[in-house]
Amino acid sequence: MEPTTKLAIGIDIGGTKVAGGLVDACGEIHVRSRTPMVTTGDASKGLAAVSAAIQALFPDAAERPRIEAIGICAPGPLNPLTGMIINPPNLAIWHNYPLAKEMRRLYNVNVKIDNDANAAALAEAKWGAGRGYRNVFYASIGTGIGTGIIFDGRIYHGRTGAAAEGGHIGIDSNGPTCNCGKHGCIETLAAGPAIGRRGGQKLSRYPKSLLGELANGNADAVTSEMVGRAYAARDPAAEEVIRETLDLLAYWLGSIIDLLEPEVIVIGGGVSTMLAPCLNEIRERWRGACLNPAPMEIPLVLARYGEDAGIAGAAALCEFE
Repeated sequence: MEPTTKLAIGIDIGGTKVAGGLVDACGEIHVRSRTPMVTTGDASKGLAAVSAAIQALFPDAAERPRIEAIGICAPGPLNPLTGMIINPPNLAIWHNYPLAKEMRRLYNVNVKIDNDANAAALAEAKWGAGRGYRNVFYASIGTGIGTGIIFDGRIYHGRTGAAAEGGHIGIDSNGPTCNCGKHGCIETLAAGPAIGRRGGQKLSRYPKSLLGELANGNADAVTSEMVGRAYAARDPAAEEVIRETLDLLAYWLGSIIDLLEPEVIVIGGGVSTMLAPCLNEIRERWRGACLNPAPMEIPLVLARYGEDAGIAGAAALCEFE
């Protein structure tokens, strides 16, 4: 890394950790750090945990490079326009906490804050699988489903900053209750826990399946990772689970296409590796599932950033070149 390289700090705050990185204007992450997050006590302890992750990026203070800005992915609800953390369930230490203001006070640089899916969407649009497209829809499929919408290179926040909660679009009013309180959200039907749960339900029909062996016959122990391993081995129980999951995701994305008609759809998150061989199958299911006359012209691609999506996304919030 040249001394003249312009860098931003990307900070990804979770319920248990703070991940940091030094990111250049091409989206390359040069240095990484990881420190524990503090979730109890005074709000200042949470701020100190974020500062510790930043300091860990500079083991040699004498050669500290110039930092253009700091971007932060933080748990919501939050206000990306004011940088206020409102009331995150997993970080009760911060309630109506002016995180951006406090970070500017400490580091005297521009600070931007957004949720992880919005930020990851921007990173993919600027530097990743969505580069070169004006309008991008991003979905992170993992423990939940988070989404981000990029129009003309900018995050679409809506009126108050609460837009783009695509994981909570309901596709079955009689479906299971989601953590958000609604019924039949795509998150509660097709995210990682739902895939595992559906796999467990198959064991009674496939008592000798590989999926059952991996879970020692315990339906409640089936995880999406087990489904992925069994699917790779062409286990019939896992194949049935994946087919059903693809149907659900294709139906949901078909509605997204009819609503937004993005130029590209980017899929990330922990479940994306398992879904990678199936992206064309999802696209094939768009035939007849969309009002849009040309859904097959919309690419469905894997995200560039995996575990680093939060770091890259946070840095992408910073306007530096």
